[in-house]
Amino acid sequence: MKKVLVIAALGVFVLASCKKDYVCKCTIDGETYTYDLGKIKKKDAKDACDSAGSIWLLAGGTCDYEKK
Repeated sequence: MKKVLVIAALGVFVLASCKKDYVCKCTIDGETYTYDLGKIKKKDAKDACDSAGSIWLLAGGTCDYEKK
């Protein structure tokens, strides 16, 4: 029973720690704009920032995501 509780506690900890607060920072002409992506997984943060960044790239800017 103790093993089950320990494994369950570790599982909850691992799942809870997968989501972090991320922001997407986009820069164009020396100006930086920051968009809060919220508490999401790293892959989702990358996808969201890439999606938003496609417009910035067309205008000559850059976008990257990072932990808040």
